[in-house]
Amino acid sequence: MSYGADIAKGINDFINEHFLGEGEHVQSIVGEVIASLIMFIGFIIAGWIVYHVFEHYFTRWAKKTKTNLDDEILKNIKKPIYFFVIIVGAFYSIEFLSFLKDYQDFLRVVFILLEIFLVAFIITRVVNVLVAWYAEKRAKKNKKMSEHILFLLKKLINLFIYIIAFLVVLAVLKVDLTGAFVGLGVAGIAIGFALQNVLGDIFSAFTIYFDKPYEIGDYIVIGSQSGIVKKIGIQSTRLQTLQGEELVVSNNDMISTRIQNFKKMKKRRINFSIGVTYNTSLKKLKKVNEIIKSIIDPERDSNIFKLDRVHFKSFGDFSLNFEIVYYLKTADYVKYLNTQQEINFLLKEAFEKEGIEMAFPTQTVFLNK
Repeated sequence: MSYGADIAKGINDFINEHFLGEGEHVQSIVGEVIASLIMFIGFIIAGWIVYHVFEHYFTRWAKKTKTNLDDEILKNIKKPIYFFVIIVGAFYSIEFLSFLKDYQDFLRVVFILLEIFLVAFIITRVVNVLVAWYAEKRAKKNKKMSEHILFLLKKLINLFIYIIAFLVVLAVLKVDLTGAFVGLGVAGIAIGFALQNVLGDIFSAFTIYFDKPYEIGDYIVIGSQSGIVKKIGIQSTRLQTLQGEELVVSNNDMISTRIQNFKKMKKRRINFSIGVTYNTSLKKLKKVNEIIKSIIDPERDSNIFKLDRVHFKSFGDFSLNFEIVYYLKTADYVKYLNTQQEINFLLKEAFEKEGIEMAFPTQTVFLNK
């Protein structure tokens, strides 16, 4: 006999003794209902006490810690725990009612299911807080997680938790889990084939996130296309090309092709050539080296890291060719163009001053009379 039944019997005895005459007896259902109400109210009070302890004691303690992780966990679990106490109270408040005797097994299963899924719900809320906290911690280190990846990660973890809860429910119901696992396996294979491309893009998104071949803001080249990464989604990556239009590429295509990431460069290497005319004297040819070295000088331009080399490289079809290689301290494309433009201006100015002619495609035709 349960405690509820003992309380109900005590209430009936009390009523019979103090309120009814000799030979009169109150129906047992009266004591059971009163006992049920008393127990349920008692559990409501107990739940309120638990909630009050969380609200006024644990929360105050959590505010004194350096991190807000414990604050968020307490904030997200105090109400579900309160409802968990209420559900437990509701079960124990009705399990001894005689008019529900035929439904006791069914009610017991219902309440166990509610408790299992409520516990799973509490776990998912804690997991969501932990994932959000981890993402915030990374953001402070300038390693911000994609909101889409974050959302997907939460959903996948939550799905896994509810699948475990579902399997626990099957075990409680004494269902043969072998058949359930086979069914889940077949369903998984069918869904996998149906959503092959979508799942491929989703897993590719995780590969991009963890492997980090590129990040938002990087300038990348894929095949014949290039642009700045603006968004990394669950299914696709969006680039803004230099012409201004948006280029959308599936994540699966992104990880299956060769990617050049210019943002990863610590220094940019620049290689360019200039040509002067064949009628340039040897003295002036040697002067070209000195001019270039004086212009591509780190002391003159702070963006220049170093001049690697300057060489009179070859005799061309219509020009005497010099090859120049230097390094920039930055990988920024605009700063590279600005620096190269300034170098070109200075070279043109210096050559004009020294009387050195820059070559352009020409042909000399000799005619025999």
